[in-house]
Amino acid sequence: MATLLAPIFDLPAPVQQLTNLADARIGAEILECSDEFFAEAKRMLQFEAPVFIEDKFDEHGKWMDGWETRRKRHTGYDWAIIKLAVAGQIQALDIDTTFFSGNYPASAAVQACYAPDGNLDQAEWISIIENNVLGPSQHHIVQISAKQIFTHVRLNIYPDGGIARFKVYGQVKINLQDSDQMLDVLALEHGGRVVAYSDAHFGHPRNLINPGRGINMGDGWETKRRRAPGFDWCILALGASARIEKIEIDTAHFKGNFPAEVSIQAIYVEDATDEQLIPQSMFWPFLLAAQPMQMDHIHHYINEILQHEKISHIRVNMIPDGGISRIRLWGKLA
Repeated sequence: MATLLAPIFDLPAPVQQLTNLADARIGAEILECSDEFFAEAKRMLQFEAPVFIEDKFDEHGKWMDGWETRRKRHTGYDWAIIKLAVAGQIQALDIDTTFFSGNYPASAAVQACYAPDGNLDQAEWISIIENNVLGPSQHHIVQISAKQIFTHVRLNIYPDGGIARFKVYGQVKINLQDSDQMLDVLALEHGGRVVAYSDAHFGHPRNLINPGRGINMGDGWETKRRRAPGFDWCILALGASARIEKIEIDTAHFKGNFPAEVSIQAIYVEDATDEQLIPQSMFWPFLLAAQPMQMDHIHHYINEILQHEKISHIRVNMIPDGGISRIRLWGKLA
């Protein structure tokens, strides 16, 4: 039995900073689809790259890692409705047909709507890409210019076929202003996002703000081994400005490669662009002075927090390198 992994694919730089709003790991789900005879639609929302297992079959035929419908013998087309994990402004789509070489759709179109109450019968569906020609076994990155906020998307494939992965890249847009409870204001589901980072050789810093604990060493931010002076860092934006009362740094699964120390700098800023924040971040005051790390451990800090009225961005310094699974910033909106 041979398992073929999808070739490594690098997203365009502007897309790398965005969140996949259709990631099953953070709550995206298939609500309904027209057909999934050969392969379940939920597979195309998986985070892991698709695989091809040459001699794997099931009762319906060849097993495929993605969504695949039967061959259509009448007019019409297939579709799937996806509830996004979090509401957001969509800026790019990736319609990936990897390993679907003779059974990919001829084309695809995507609609989106805003229905925070889940009532799709009353929702207005807006076309965000018109019918787009697809090719065999490849990524199709489509830039989106819509400015609205969406909670659901509908993927239409013409007339039938298979999609390995479907990713909806954008910025989380939710309203936290009415909340007076303690929140993890850095969490992805609350609008946290990655601004910039020094290195992400083994794992991207976007994993730091995912829900739950990391599932393995690949589910965290991990840099390559540093062979020069200095240390690694990443800049993260909070979903809303807040006064921080508790910090958690989790090194789950990092046992021989956890950092020696971690410190956190912080600032409140309203109008700076991401590009302006990078050089300025070197001079931000500390929210948490350098703290020694342990392997595979959740580190809790309350009394160690250096007081700020409110913050909007942090810079995490990983000294000198290594891996962190999650960071939580618990606080109240300010």
